[in-house]
Amino acid sequence: MPVTVLRFNLVDPAPTPTALSARYRAAVEMAAFADDRGVSMIQTEEHHATGNGWMPSPLTFAGAVFGATRRIGVTVSALITPLHDPLRLAEDLACLDLLGHGRLVTVAGLGYRPEEYAAHGKDWRRRGALQDEVLETLLSAWTGEPFTYQGRTVRVTPQPYTQPHPVLLIGGSSRAAARRAARLGLPLFPSAHLPELEAYYHAKRAEFGTDGWVLLPPARTSLLHLSEDPDRTWAEYGCHLLHEARTYASWQSADIHSAVRSAADDVQALREEGVYRIVTPDECVQLAQEAGTQGSLILHPLCGGMPVDEGWRSLHLFAERVLPRIKD
Repeated sequence: MPVTVLRFNLVDPAPTPTALSARYRAAVEMAAFADDRGVSMIQTEEHHATGNGWMPSPLTFAGAVFGATRRIGVTVSALITPLHDPLRLAEDLACLDLLGHGRLVTVAGLGYRPEEYAAHGKDWRRRGALQDEVLETLLSAWTGEPFTYQGRTVRVTPQPYTQPHPVLLIGGSSRAAARRAARLGLPLFPSAHLPELEAYYHAKRAEFGTDGWVLLPPARTSLLHLSEDPDRTWAEYGCHLLHEARTYASWQSADIHSAVRSAADDVQALREEGVYRIVTPDECVQLAQEAGTQGSLILHPLCGGMPVDEGWRSLHLFAERVLPRIKD
């Protein structure tokens, strides 16, 4: 059985407090539903100043999910770690790790939007140095021992549940990210299928004498929505998938690599491209068989402002007509 994932970023093209409240509550309810049916992971992410409600506070969301579930993991992919106060972040992640009993996975990313740094009073030009500071601080803080931070002695409590520290990966598509991960002895999560970056990471890890591993995305990653009639669903709801795809693509420069980056300008092009896919339950089972135990199925039920009822229809199809067949 491949890893099964529910992705949530709570995007809404025309967000209102009432609509976003319903979307947030639905996402937590969907996470509980998925937990009861054996889905592996909830994935969320961090972005700011977007105008469409894109998740700015994934740690708060992760806490809500942990409070509503017993088994399912939560991956924050990615947390823009340079935007966070290092000591406070160490505390927050430790508390979430305790609350989730070790179910938290954090991917530390730099981000790629200068306006996010400006909004938080951080210097975009110093993002690499800020990343080094926050990561080194996290690793020191989670020992529970006093350490020197910005010239003063500090101690962070509580210690996390997971030892020696909560699961922390370095995300990105650059050699700088791979070097940073290798130097710190942290695993690498490339943002796309980049085997050359994996090889570079292992070479640098050998130089530094550190341990580590790589979570390399497959050559093809698709975000899925389930429907008994994909033609109808593309016609009615393809605009939501396109909204997310175009927003995400507009943030990224040519040198950024992403497993789910789309070049589509209209719904038909998006459908033909295959990054976002609307599939029947039978087609989803076939995708699971092709992916195998090393692959993943990523369901995106509320993508791009998808109506909550339609998101539930997709999730029920997945739970009732796909999961029982791929668990056998």
